[in-house]
Amino acid sequence: MEWMVWTLPTALFFTAIAAMLAGMTVWEVISPTVERRGFLPIATTRGDRFFISLLSAAYIHLIIIGFTPLSVWVALGISVLWMLILMRWG
Repeated sequence: MEWMVWTLPTALFFTAIAAMLAGMTVWEVISPTVERRGFLPIATTRGDRFFISLLSAAYIHLIIIGFTPLSVWVALGISVLWMLILMRWG
């Protein structure tokens, strides 16, 4: 696996994603989701909103890194805030 250049931040990132997916699976088993409409223009389930928030986080990071001199930590903060808003009211 040396060719992949696994650094600690990369390993932590993928571990966090795996932990969130595992948590979502447990949540789904304990409390099955129901489609609902929030501020998104489509009816979504909890998993749909999670997937949309992960995609959004990727775009937020790309925009911050590519077009601003801001730190990646700012992008992380914005992404976490967006994920919380989207999961609650999306």
